[in-house]
Amino acid sequence: MTNFQRSLILGTSLLALAGCGPDDLSSPGTGGNVNVNINNPAPGGGTGGNTGSATAATACPNIGATTQLTAAGTLSNSTGSYPVCRLPANIDRDTTLPAGTASAALVYELPGRVDVGCDGGLAAPTTAAPFTTTTASCGGRVLTADTNVTLTIQPGAIVFGGTGISWLAVNRGNKINAVGTASKPIIFTSRANIDGTATEDSQGQWGGVVLLGRGKITDCGFGSTATNTCERDTEGAADPARFGGNDDTYNAGNMQYVQIRFSGFTLSADKELQSLTPSGVGTGTTLDNILSYNSSDDGMEIFGGAANIKHYISIGADDDSLDVDTGARANVQYALLIQRAGGSSGDALFEIDSNANEDATPRTVLKVANFTGIQRRPDNSDDAASLFRGNADTTLVNGIIHSPSNECIRLNGSGSTANRATLTARSVVLTCSTTKYIGTGSYTAADVQTAFGSGTNNNNDAFTSTLATDGFTNGTNENGVTATDPKTVAAFFDTTTFIGALRASDTWTQGWTCNSVSANFGTGNTGSCASLPTS
Repeated sequence: MTNFQRSLILGTSLLALAGCGPDDLSSPGTGGNVNVNINNPAPGGGTGGNTGSATAATACPNIGATTQLTAAGTLSNSTGSYPVCRLPANIDRDTTLPAGTASAALVYELPGRVDVGCDGGLAAPTTAAPFTTTTASCGGRVLTADTNVTLTIQPGAIVFGGTGISWLAVNRGNKINAVGTASKPIIFTSRANIDGTATEDSQGQWGGVVLLGRGKITDCGFGSTATNTCERDTEGAADPARFGGNDDTYNAGNMQYVQIRFSGFTLSADKELQSLTPSGVGTGTTLDNILSYNSSDDGMEIFGGAANIKHYISIGADDDSLDVDTGARANVQYALLIQRAGGSSGDALFEIDSNANEDATPRTVLKVANFTGIQRRPDNSDDAASLFRGNADTTLVNGIIHSPSNECIRLNGSGSTANRATLTARSVVLTCSTTKYIGTGSYTAADVQTAFGSGTNNNNDAFTSTLATDGFTNGTNENGVTATDPKTVAAFFDTTTFIGALRASDTWTQGWTCNSVSANFGTGNTGSCASLPTS
């Protein structure tokens, strides 16, 4: 079916329907609009309106004999009616959420924390044992095997957090299958985005999506790395949402062509969710074409495990665009990171660390290829556009850091000298303030300059940017930089012959993205991020 778009400008009727390391916090979410100061938008900003009409579905779809959707009223305005189908607290069997259509429109509500299956623990249980990890959401049941529940969300479906504490937890031993298309992305968003009260300043209006896996982690809350029994709980969750184990191939499911908007609600003091939180996921998990918009914490934070990610966009994060820690080994290719501009909002493009356990193993390892990072603020709490610290080993390939009013790289040395953070750069260009580097701990600024190695390996710390009028697409100077083959760094990466995330000829951002004053991807997508498309 041909997509069409509309703005949902709804009254207050929806109110009746509602029932930087790991501990860093930027700004608390509230469940309502959190206003921040956005200024100096990217050239070519602007959002455009979404118009159209839709007819309400006559009923919520039947998704199983036990796991039933609850009809939670209808949202109506001059252009159409939209039934709200409320999900249960626990999705206890394979379930598919069909997308709404022009003739049968609907949206799905997360009324609070929604669990996909029950947590199977470090490994799939082989004998009956009392289940206590997520008792509140899984009824204290006795597990003799993984619950093996898969939540499938069809292309074009819209899922929203009905309250500030709403979030989706995909427990160990279960999967998500949220695979949209370039023309019909899946959208996770807030209630305010549904009722028309979200704006381009909004953030922190619901929790986010958390994937819980059995990959190796550090910073154990339970068990130990020595015995491969290290586990942690999701930050701030009132009921445990545990992750960790000994399986770096763990498959938490498949997420492609997904937008996650206005996330980051504070679950407890100084504990805030991100748009997407892969926690102990492994190489069997597919994450591709993911957009985070206006998270009040990080765009994405990867806790441990071995994650492979392609085509990642973070727009307007109030903390870091990409945060990697607690022993994560992550490969990310084609990343567009655009920090929130102005005021006291927006932190670093990268924050890579190990949360003060500097000598712990596995070491945190991040490899990023073909990235463009835009930071317009003159300063932030991490002091530079990117922060690498702890026992983290970071490799940057074919990258652009554009931070003309700030230092570009801060490298912090802590823990034993042999285990302090390392940085390797290949074909990376920097546009920075007069001071380009910051060294802290056992590193000096001169050490950081040497680690980056301007003038070698096609690196340049005095680069003259010619980014296009949209503020993020390569220009003549960017296209003239000699690239490094990313496959020499990680087999997961594609071979590329250019630096940055986007050339004028590249189309991977088209169709499935949304527009804002911070990043305008042009026409033919889902329109304004502050409005809601339907199909």
